[in-house]
Amino acid sequence: MQMKCFEDLPLSQEVMNSIEELGFSNLFPIQAQAIIPLLEGKDVIGQAQTGTGKTAAFGIPMVERLDSKNKRVQGLVLEPTRELAVQVAEHISRICKYAALKVLPIYGGTSIQRQIYALKNGVQIVVGTPGRIIDHLKRGTLDLESVKTVVIDEADRMLDMGFIDDIESILSKVPANRQTSLFSATIDQSVMNVCNRYMKKPEKILVSKDEIALTQISQYYTVVNPKEKFRVLCNILDENHIERAIIFCKTRVGTDMLAERLRAQGYDAKPLHGGFTQPQRDVVSSSFRKGKLKFLVATDVAARGLDIQGITHIINYDVPLHSLVYFHRIGRTARMGREGTAITLVGYGEIVELDRIRALTNTSIEELESEIQTSHGGSPETHKAVCTDCGNECEVPFKPDPSRPVYCRECWANRKSPIERLVFKS
Repeated sequence: MQMKCFEDLPLSQEVMNSIEELGFSNLFPIQAQAIIPLLEGKDVIGQAQTGTGKTAAFGIPMVERLDSKNKRVQGLVLEPTRELAVQVAEHISRICKYAALKVLPIYGGTSIQRQIYALKNGVQIVVGTPGRIIDHLKRGTLDLESVKTVVIDEADRMLDMGFIDDIESILSKVPANRQTSLFSATIDQSVMNVCNRYMKKPEKILVSKDEIALTQISQYYTVVNPKEKFRVLCNILDENHIERAIIFCKTRVGTDMLAERLRAQGYDAKPLHGGFTQPQRDVVSSSFRKGKLKFLVATDVAARGLDIQGITHIINYDVPLHSLVYFHRIGRTARMGREGTAITLVGYGEIVELDRIRALTNTSIEELESEIQTSHGGSPETHKAVCTDCGNECEVPFKPDPSRPVYCRECWANRKSPIERLVFKS
């Protein structure tokens, strides 16, 4: 029997009450495939990104399998960042609202004494970052001997961030007969090494990248003169009446400068990048999460771990240097099945990078026409060039760079990735 709705699942009335209160009805793919095996006590490997309903996929079985009368820690969820630890803990708390279980987020950069106090008073589920969990283990303030189920969430990111030794240290303190599940956006050899070492005959649940991250996102691009990029951005924000967006830049300096220029034009924008202290980061991300800030201008590193509902638009002010980063960026909209829009501003020298991105997906990236062509209005200035493909002389609306390819309109229209054709609009 294929599970389609939460009502199809063998869940307790307490959990169903929470699910109904949260407004959940239909199952997302990862939920439909993962919940039953986890309820049965099996180990599970799940390929899924943040925003696809995976927290409920592992949170619901965890809540069902724990004993509310036992005040010791029975469930453990490992997260790569404090933001995710807080968000996942909040989500699981809502799931177990009527199940009389206590959930505690544990992370660094905040008072450890409050966490110690909460642990002493009884907590059944701990959601934490590896570093702070190890800190508690060393202090003797966290006991994992009663843990029944462990979740390693965002496994690929934790490995990228160098947490493998911490993960191994933590798992060595957990009973060998535990249930272990691992969730990751990508399943590569390093992730599989963790699975092979710490899991027992895991059931593999692989949900395709396109199905979970791209089908509900409308993707657009516009080729712009770099000198006009800021004006094009403002035009997009105004014409589309965008109220909530993350705007991505390549560098810290670029992030600061763009946020400052936007504020000077009256836009409610603030930067977020790796140069921020943790308290500064918390203030900005909290303001954006609560809707007190409309536009977050961020670098890729700073945006790691941000899982914020209600973001309608992702704008790539700079095309990312690495193609896969594009998909991580745009996946921050269209959360939990909602629709979202991604718009990429492509400078004349970034067309090759756009081609690489298009080759990785079977979803369409459509062209938007920019009404702003030059700073003086009217027809754009043109320059003579030789087309890289056909060798014919042509005119292009930018000064050619000898180190980069140039295409005439016909060749540009005929250029296509292995997946789909990019239309050159005259």
